[in-house]
Amino acid sequence: MSTSPLSGSPPATVCLLRLSAIGDTCHALALLRALQAAWPTTRFTWIIGRIEHKLMSIVPDIEFISYDKRGGLAALRHVRRALAGRQFDVLLHTQLAFRASVLSALVNAKVRVGFDRDRARELQWLFTNRRIAPRRNEHVLDSLLGFAESLGVERGPPRWDVPLPVGAVQYAEALLPERGRALVISACSSHRLRNWAPERYAAVARYAVEQLGLSVVLCGGPGTVEREMADAIQASAGVALVDRVGQDTLPEMLATLTRGLALLSPDSGPAHMATMVGLPVIGLYAATNPARSGPYLSQEHCVDAYAEAALKFRGRPAESLPWTEKIEEPGVMDLIAVETVIARLKHLAQQAR
Repeated sequence: MSTSPLSGSPPATVCLLRLSAIGDTCHALALLRALQAAWPTTRFTWIIGRIEHKLMSIVPDIEFISYDKRGGLAALRHVRRALAGRQFDVLLHTQLAFRASVLSALVNAKVRVGFDRDRARELQWLFTNRRIAPRRNEHVLDSLLGFAESLGVERGPPRWDVPLPVGAVQYAEALLPERGRALVISACSSHRLRNWAPERYAAVARYAVEQLGLSVVLCGGPGTVEREMADAIQASAGVALVDRVGQDTLPEMLATLTRGLALLSPDSGPAHMATMVGLPVIGLYAATNPARSGPYLSQEHCVDAYAEAALKFRGRPAESLPWTEKIEEPGVMDLIAVETVIARLKHLAQQAR
């Protein structure tokens, strides 16, 4: 059993603060799983965003305190009431937004762990009294596992072990009766300029259906951007697609991902949801760097045009840009060719035979 260097024994209580986004909470779950494995008697509380809670609430043995960032003072009061009179041995303050640091002030904890000084943006360092080891150019998931290391827990291969609700499993089985015979497309990021063109998604979908004999499922949230993207893909594809955009819950989407051959997605939360359940991800990366934020277990399947984007839109090699640099420029995703994506999909289909 790993022990905490803080007292020589595992802490009794740990509070994790990670509000958003979906992808980052997937990384945070890997951190919690590492700590749970090392400290089976420790009680864990997670302060999490309202939307993200809809997905992570299926994970047992964790107390969740949900925070609605649009809820104003009422949302703050809700968290304060939930924490009233409580003290934690450790706070893991893993979010850099100043809003999160304000929330962290409501957590009474002896040890408050945050990022090292160079990475503790938005004054996070003012709200912590212990820092993780400084590192450069890490994947986001690796940076979160640094919190475990700071408490004496050695990092190993990440694990998630997400138990899927029976209803979600039944939904996915009805949608995709044959496992491994579908390309799932989650076409939209939370940032429009990270999205690929709908006619390019449509070309890949058409190839998947006509040449590989796959079904194609469109997934996504209920927003206007997702709806318009799905409609445009269907209009251009010329083949039958299964449209579930805005029609499933996050647990149902997660269960659907367990039954696919691959997920095609830009830099988005579903790319990391797929990673949690072991689905290969064909990630589309030009606006962001997949080495930092790509699907952790699918780097080899990603289409990486970030270096080309750096030269075209920043006039500099990618290696000279700040590690967190985003190249969210009109046309940047056009650097990703349909033929390159099809080659990745074809390779995965051949591997699955």
